[in-house]
Amino acid sequence: MALGPRLDLRQSQSLVMTPQLQQAIKLLALSNLEIEAFISEEMDRNPLLEAEREDRPEDSADAIGDDYERDAEDFSEDLPTTDQLVRTDAGPDAEGPLDADYAQDTFHHDSAADGGPGLDGALGLNGGPSGSFDDDSPDFDSFAMADISLQDHLLAQARSALSGADQVIAAHIIGHIDEAGYLTATLPDIADQLGADPADVANALRVIQSFDPTGVGARSLAECIALQAREADRYDPAMARLIDNLDLLALGRLPQLKRMCGVDDEDMADMIRELRSYDPKPGLRFGGEPTQSVTPDIFVVERAQGWAVEINSASLPRLLLNRSYYAELSSNGRGDKKAKAWLNECLTSANWLIKTLDQRQRTILKVATELVRQQDAFFRHGVAHLKPLTLRHIADVIGMHESTVSRVTSNKYLSCARGMFELKYFFTSGIASADGGDAISAEAVKNAIRALILAEEPKAILSDDTLVDLLKDQGFDLARRTVAKYREAMGIGSSVQRRRQKAIGG
Repeated sequence: MALGPRLDLRQSQSLVMTPQLQQAIKLLALSNLEIEAFISEEMDRNPLLEAEREDRPEDSADAIGDDYERDAEDFSEDLPTTDQLVRTDAGPDAEGPLDADYAQDTFHHDSAADGGPGLDGALGLNGGPSGSFDDDSPDFDSFAMADISLQDHLLAQARSALSGADQVIAAHIIGHIDEAGYLTATLPDIADQLGADPADVANALRVIQSFDPTGVGARSLAECIALQAREADRYDPAMARLIDNLDLLALGRLPQLKRMCGVDDEDMADMIRELRSYDPKPGLRFGGEPTQSVTPDIFVVERAQGWAVEINSASLPRLLLNRSYYAELSSNGRGDKKAKAWLNECLTSANWLIKTLDQRQRTILKVATELVRQQDAFFRHGVAHLKPLTLRHIADVIGMHESTVSRVTSNKYLSCARGMFELKYFFTSGIASADGGDAISAEAVKNAIRALILAEEPKAILSDDTLVDLLKDQGFDLARRTVAKYREAMGIGSSVQRRRQKAIGG
């Protein structure tokens, strides 16, 4: 057998996730606020990136090169407007492919929502601030006033009411009070930790329980309510028995409670009204984590020609490539190969980031536009007209992969005349219609169930079987267990629980 060289050709396929593609996928799933933080980090890392300034002169050397601007203008000429996409049933062939061609060196640096009046009210033409102030402008002095925490509020009172060792014990007890105002540690444990007399710890707790807000330092709900009843001078023997049996009150066992407390119907109703006026979580009036407002990513308003959909560009700085700085660094480091390689890497990274951000905006806009077109009845008439919709349906219409649509709709919010909605809200399962017509959205069914329960009379509580019959009259063909599932998902109790609640509420 002879040995000799041989040449074989083999063909294979593999899917490789380039760093640029990974970056594009990552940015697509981020919200505008997360994108803003990401851009800030990239600008700190890459000296060639900068945010556009409103006062930047038109002929500034910091602008993007003429070749990039020409490519961007040529690209934007063939791009249909948002209104055109909404008014016409634009399919996947209505415009060029959405996926970016990363093999090209061109990019479009303008926002997809540029041009036309802003849809965000106080924002300017291009999503920036309007620059005007009125009577409703924010009070800047209020930003400097930080809310005092519950612990700080209690410590300030302890310093004026106690001294010496008692103040130390009180400070330790306050450290074990949670944000709702309840003591989370036992007195024997606190005494062991401090090596103090349990009687001194108990005395310090009694002093703390006299502080504002009333009910703070309680070890249970009953004790919290009792402290507030004593403060209101309503802690009589009948009220004490009622507070000790809050579990029976929650179950609606009013006849048993009346016998235990020795009161009639009028007195029991008065005592229940008194209990409802007390705060079960007094500590929540102070401090705590501030409420995080949701910033919409998309604005939808009705125009004469149809629905206008716009990206909220107010929270996104417009990135530019500082070519003059690049030219300066290139001329200064011609002999340094390492510096030149680093500079080229920064240039490539900046180009990729700008192209990826622009493609992200266009992808979001295309998905949102089709979403608005599909849910036109919802935007015009409300949640009762919400259509069943799936990610796959949107993906098939616009010619994208289902995973791309899923990333676009994650952590994104839409603002319209009916309120603020997460994009995922518009994707719901379908339920068969009772008359054999089109399927009905599950969200519309929930809304119908909620409306029926809110309208029920205290003496005519609707059971799940009754709800099934009423919903069938409205065109919803549901099983009893389905109604129960939707009712529980909305946090609405059963007919027995609602009857007890209405009986307690008088």
